Amino acid sequence: MSQDTVEIRVEFGGGTELLLAPPHEKKHTLTIPRTDTAGNETNVSFLIGHIRKNLITEREELFVDGDSVRPGILVLINNGDWELEGEGDYVLQDGDEVVFISTLHGG
Repeated sequence: MSQDTVEIRVEFGGGTELLLAPPHEKKHTLTIPRTDTAGNETNVSFLIGHIRKNLITEREELFVDGDSVRPGILVLINNGDWELEGEGDYVLQDGDEVVFISTLHGG
């Protein structure tokens, strides 16, 4: 693993995986830059943008709202609520696991 990159695990559930390119894999291992183009440490907000640009193939508005996830998507960082970790400001570390779960279901 390079000092210039961070390797993380990302998982999608509750239907969020259906927004990804077929075969709609739930689990992904991503290698992303350790810093963004401005030299800031890569955080969850950067990850959300990366997912938006590189993994989501349709209806991105069901996943993102501005620079964050839309309401109704639960985000866990290493099995803890992202609100306890600073939400989008959490700086990603090698081996982190970030899970996105939709809590919205049609009826």
